[in-house]
Amino acid sequence: MNEPMWQPTPEQIANSNITDFQRSLARDHGVGFSDFSAFWQWSVDHMEEFWLSFKEWADVRATTWGRKARIGTNRLPMVQWFPDARLNFAQNLLRRRDDSQAMVFWGEQQVRRALTWNQLYDGVSRLAQALRRLGIQPGDRVAAYMPNMPETIMAMLAATSVGATFTSCSPDFGVQGVLDRFGQVEPRVLFSANGYFYNGKSFDSLGKLAHVVKGLPSVEKAVVVPYTRQRPDLSAVERAVLLDDLVADLQPTDIPFAPMPFNHPVYIMYSSGTTGAPKCIVHGAGGTLLQHLKELRLHCDVKPGDRVFYFTTCGWMMWNWLVSALACEATLLLYDGSPFHPDGNVLFDFADAEGMTLFGTSAKFIDAVNKAGLVPRETHDLGTVRLMTSTGSPLAPESFDFVYEKIKPDLQLASISGGTDIIGCFVLGNPTGPVWRGEIQTRALAMAVDVFDEGGRSIRRQKGELVCTRPFPSMPVGFWNDPMGRRYQAAYFDRFPGVWCHGDWVEITEHDGVIIYGRSDATLNPGGVRIGTAEIYRQVEQMDEVLEALVVGQDWDNDVRVVLFLKLRQGLRLDEQLARSVKTRIRHNCTPRHVPARVIQVADIPRTKSGKITELAVRDVIHGRPVKNREALANPEALELYRDLPQLRD
Repeated sequence: MNEPMWQPTPEQIANSNITDFQRSLARDHGVGFSDFSAFWQWSVDHMEEFWLSFKEWADVRATTWGRKARIGTNRLPMVQWFPDARLNFAQNLLRRRDDSQAMVFWGEQQVRRALTWNQLYDGVSRLAQALRRLGIQPGDRVAAYMPNMPETIMAMLAATSVGATFTSCSPDFGVQGVLDRFGQVEPRVLFSANGYFYNGKSFDSLGKLAHVVKGLPSVEKAVVVPYTRQRPDLSAVERAVLLDDLVADLQPTDIPFAPMPFNHPVYIMYSSGTTGAPKCIVHGAGGTLLQHLKELRLHCDVKPGDRVFYFTTCGWMMWNWLVSALACEATLLLYDGSPFHPDGNVLFDFADAEGMTLFGTSAKFIDAVNKAGLVPRETHDLGTVRLMTSTGSPLAPESFDFVYEKIKPDLQLASISGGTDIIGCFVLGNPTGPVWRGEIQTRALAMAVDVFDEGGRSIRRQKGELVCTRPFPSMPVGFWNDPMGRRYQAAYFDRFPGVWCHGDWVEITEHDGVIIYGRSDATLNPGGVRIGTAEIYRQVEQMDEVLEALVVGQDWDNDVRVVLFLKLRQGLRLDEQLARSVKTRIRHNCTPRHVPARVIQVADIPRTKSGKITELAVRDVIHGRPVKNREALANPEALELYRDLPQLRD
């Protein structure tokens, strides 16, 4: 395609936050830029100046910033940003206090609520007082096993206002999935709703919550938020109290926000590591705040009064990203439930009813709307929607076509990508530049994103590893229970020493945009949700019938589907009943996204000479690619069992 699919008007460029920030740089520092690529290059070459200027322009609140933007070298991860700063994450998100809307919540068609900024602040104030009364202090962990609803955000803000560290997962996780995560970080307080809605049905959470609390001896108080009914019975849940009862005697006051160091842990996120329990990734308050504000205000052009939506659960980093839009003084639009109940139009209904300006979704949702035969352009106005962002998996060129032909022809479509690891984006949109079919618009400002070949050489217009060659503020503070940093080092810096290697297979285009072709490691990625193979193994290998298992992702229909191979006990055959039992166990103890699309019996599983199963080799075989490490296998003949399987052709 020789013409872009969208271009901003001169007026849009002139009124953008990027242009306003560039004006401030010209006024205060005498720097100017011929185009966005020049601006990006300057932001990478002058990172300290960029961040010092940005935090002033964005009015990021801090008790003190100190004199230095960072100490250390350009060699990752040996750097510390703003070593003398003291700030509070929640204070920056609660900067506005008035009677305009702070958030609007839809729980499918069952619940609609709106909160003003004053109501949000007062709710957080009462909850923060309750946490202090429970003895919660800086560094303590507060967890949420919650839907994407206002009380989840209030719990996070209350926890971080006192300096506690917040962590969350969604209520569709099974008991073991929750314990695998929260069990490592030992929260003192656990928030949960009594249930949730999905596909028009009500699901109870209290049964699972009772088992979770029993499995978490660190939890001193389980705070239950009524959602699917008003006064749920908590008798089966140890140490439980209703939210309203917890704060009943407390009155709103000004919140005494605790000033914390820049790197003070604000969030603990969970990786999808392929061995063992999920890694607990610790993110600092200052780095998370700066990165999110840069992405929201500059790359997404979010301004006060905008109405920002992302379809996400509380188990995905896009929830954390969405919530930071409060620091832009934007209104959050929260939706919890199925995006296709009852007929696939509900998110577009939401956009029209609530004046949505940023419509955040996934590539899989866009593809599903297309396959459902929906034409939102004909059924909805969508007049307020200025930007549609897509993440989770690569957005196919055909999906670009669908958005502009069938959803809205004059919006900016920004495919974005980053991850839990950095709680932000490496590549994303540019409101002052064109959208080219099938391409992500730009590399993120102040992120030294590059593409390396296998030898660690920078390449262009070729596929290679996505890397970041210089430090950035939202690098993890570290991993939980990794005091020497060995697992952290191995996760990102062993492939190319001193360089962050992210594990995406990408290309930088002639337009200086980016195309992502998928993950370059063994992590599963159905619908863009990264899934660790170990979570599936732990479930199926506890079944008496199963001796061993191997799971891979198969590229399928512009996405990835999970394929599970089972080696059963001698004499057993994989019939429909056993396959159904396997899927049910995985769904119950993990999430619906973990459930394999195909379950296939095999006679043997290939492994290395050191005894490790070889997921990457099997993945290469089922895709018809050569296997590079056959010499490392103890039983390379087993690979032939996976070649040209009829079960993987449809």
